[in-house]
Amino acid sequence: MVRKSEIGEFLGLAVSHPVLDVRSPSEYAHAHIPGAYSLPLFSDEERKVVGTTYKQESRELAIKVGLDFFGVKMRGMVEAVEAICSSHVQPNGGDTVPNKTRIVLVHCWRGGMRSAAIAWLLDLYGFTVYQLSGGYKAYRNHVLDTFERPVDLRVIGGYTGSGKTELLLAMRAKGHKVIDLEALAMHRGSAFGEMQEAQPGQEYFENLLARQLNELSADNNSDPVWLEDESQRIGLVNLPAAFWKQMRQSVVFFLEVPFESRLDHILPEYSQNGIASLRGSITRIQKRLGGLDTRDALQFLDEGNTRECFRILLRYYDRFYEKSLKNRKNWDTLVSRIPCGVSGSANYTSILTNLWKTSKT
Repeated sequence: MVRKSEIGEFLGLAVSHPVLDVRSPSEYAHAHIPGAYSLPLFSDEERKVVGTTYKQESRELAIKVGLDFFGVKMRGMVEAVEAICSSHVQPNGGDTVPNKTRIVLVHCWRGGMRSAAIAWLLDLYGFTVYQLSGGYKAYRNHVLDTFERPVDLRVIGGYTGSGKTELLLAMRAKGHKVIDLEALAMHRGSAFGEMQEAQPGQEYFENLLARQLNELSADNNSDPVWLEDESQRIGLVNLPAAFWKQMRQSVVFFLEVPFESRLDHILPEYSQNGIASLRGSITRIQKRLGGLDTRDALQFLDEGNTRECFRILLRYYDRFYEKSLKNRKNWDTLVSRIPCGVSGSANYTSILTNLWKTSKT
């Protein structure tokens, strides 16, 4: 018997059992539940044919057309699910976990005929099947609801080159709750911030962020969640408005690292981008950078003087970040400035000391 499952139960089971997304390949590629496997009932073209038949002819004829597509795939689908179960990896990482219980979770867009058909087939074969009520649409509502829930956030701020990401990673290694927004967005948050992998789409980025928030909230301890101060836009994706609003109302632990130390910190990383990439990045911000600074930065770059080139760029980003920092309501009461001699994870103790002081006031 196929079991109908609400979103809370479904995601709880998804921690240990495979999620089968039976929507079309293009629907899955647009966005999906993180960790889900694509097991499309119809190809994109087949889905179009069935949909057109439904609209122009009748529901009954559309079902018959769908059965023509489905019938020849049944054995292959069962075998594909057997292969998934034999080598299933937990959605949050970890070792390969054989799904010996043969429990599988199935969903389509609205929890309708596509997931019902696959669920019937797998149940007939002997799998224990949970079908998501409301489908992916219910999951998306859950994601959006996640961003509305209050979270105890602590924000690490600081000018470019302060080593905020390194500090966050050190805090995660020591057991603190951390969300690395730039890693989720696959972007370092500036014109020079592209990573080798493409950024996720907006919807999938939101799915990834919601998953991390829910995983951290599942830990019932009262520790705050740490993240880096960001603009609402990170490369091509935006932080959800409700979540970003919470960030802007949270305490900011601002790392005051000397300019030259920050310049030393960014040079090795950003210099690896190559001259052509750096020129393109400078050109993209030239309107905000200004004609004179753009000319000088490009000239220093052509001369091989990357330090002086990045000195200009670092001053630009300092001005940009200072404006963003102060563009908060009651910003002076939210910002706790922490003098730091160097960039990066060495500031861990200073952060915890200031957290303790803040909690006492």
